[in-house]
Amino acid sequence: MNDLRHRKIELFRQNNQDRARLLISCPDQKGIVAAVSKFLYEHGANIVQSDQYTMDPEGGLFFMRIEFTLPNLLEEEKLEEDFSVIGDRFRMDWHFAYAYDIKKMAIFVSRQDHCLMELLWQWQAGELVADIAVVISNHPDLGPTVEQLGIPFYHIPVTKETKNEAEQKQLKLLEEHEIDVSVLARYMQILSPTFVSSQPERIINIHHSFLPAFVGAKPYERAYERGVKIIGATSHYVTNDLDEGPIIEQDVLRVNHKHNAEDLKRLGRSIERSVLARAVAWHLEDRVITHKNKTVVFF
Repeated sequence: MNDLRHRKIELFRQNNQDRARLLISCPDQKGIVAAVSKFLYEHGANIVQSDQYTMDPEGGLFFMRIEFTLPNLLEEEKLEEDFSVIGDRFRMDWHFAYAYDIKKMAIFVSRQDHCLMELLWQWQAGELVADIAVVISNHPDLGPTVEQLGIPFYHIPVTKETKNEAEQKQLKLLEEHEIDVSVLARYMQILSPTFVSSQPERIINIHHSFLPAFVGAKPYERAYERGVKIIGATSHYVTNDLDEGPIIEQDVLRVNHKHNAEDLKRLGRSIERSVLARAVAWHLEDRVITHKNKTVVFF
């Protein structure tokens, strides 16, 4: 591991060695918050943030995210074993996420660099807590930019004829680097069902449109032809349905008749980079719970 990357990871771990998050979804019922809070109190934890949301209060679903600190947090198995009693009682889908267990991230990119550069800048500034283990591209252009930060860069060309072979190489890299989440930072390729199934709800894409409008290719051109007054960007989890996965974050910008298609692209780049960065940060901080094709995002 490069010295810079190694130092950042160690600093992230030192700053988060006693911090963890608990994410819960279950049928809504009385006593959930009390039971969870009592459990953490009895185990010596200090709750630093607690958020909950009920979807359809009349017989609906309950979602909760609690962030807490706890000395000797490395005793993960004991903590999870003890909590399983509560999990069973309330029929919870739950998991603990430990902040010192820094997620390993792969970034996929083509030629456009704005989304990649935003992620790298935030990572350098310590605002994006991740181990950027690898950057993969179907073009060589951004290799020098990535490698000067000590991050491995792999150029894997993709054509219609070599797509399957290229994806197998990519999947091998993800396995070798033990990747937890993949980010498509304007990676201009459609992933196969095999690839998507390898990382369910762990592939984050940025689409240069305010979905569900203008799904697919050339959204800015189609937005211009339609005469839109607002453009936007959408970050979502990737599924086999093109640009229809659970939405994590969106944003918009007002435009007018004076803007042509190139203007929309230029203005849109700013939205794309910030929307993607926020979505990635929220995933890394375990702030997102998916339910069917929706997300609950705790800010």
